[in-house]
Amino acid sequence: MCGRFASKGSAKDIEKEFKVGRLNKLKFAPRYNIAPSQEIGAILETDGERIATELRWGLIPSWAKDAGVGNKLINARAETLCEKPSFKNAFRARRCIIPASGFYEWAKKGAGAKQPFYFYLKEKPVFGFAGLREEWLDRESGELVETCTIITTEANEVLEPVHDRMPVILKAEDYDRWLDAQVKDTAALQTLLTPYPADEMAAYAVGKAVNNPAYDAPELIDRLNSL
Repeated sequence: MCGRFASKGSAKDIEKEFKVGRLNKLKFAPRYNIAPSQEIGAILETDGERIATELRWGLIPSWAKDAGVGNKLINARAETLCEKPSFKNAFRARRCIIPASGFYEWAKKGAGAKQPFYFYLKEKPVFGFAGLREEWLDRESGELVETCTIITTEANEVLEPVHDRMPVILKAEDYDRWLDAQVKDTAALQTLLTPYPADEMAAYAVGKAVNNPAYDAPELIDRLNSL
């Protein structure tokens, strides 16, 4: 799964990587402990224009009776997107990209608390997770809530010692196809949802301060020199 990540690239870094217009620097300021239910940066296309916006992390299907279901849908398994009612329509028509610079997973070490690890790309300070988005109308308040989920796939060799799943990291040459709502061939899109090449990734242990989703600071991604 992917339950926590960092996006420490500057607004200019994100603009350059995803070829979007000028960003709101406050909304796209560096963050080091992004957690479910928070508003997160997202790239999407609407009417042929690529834009950057914010979506709530935790997808709420349009037909859901209440917003609580979003807490259970922070991730979507790549292998079953076409089968799950919560995801299949969004997979066909409402795809997005979530800018990131790294993500966390936890390994069980003995009887104590799990040890967090930070995973990143060796040569890319900013990259994009494959995501899906939805709109949900809160019938009590009248608010239109825009939400998203991050797609996961099986782990590569870097992730395997820690976790059996990893977020889908898109290659830059696939951004256009992923965001194009006119592309409806889900079988072709499925070929993009594979583990990222392990030789282009690395990881290291970090401190357990990241366990607190309310704490967000650059030192969260500092390397832990001893376990």
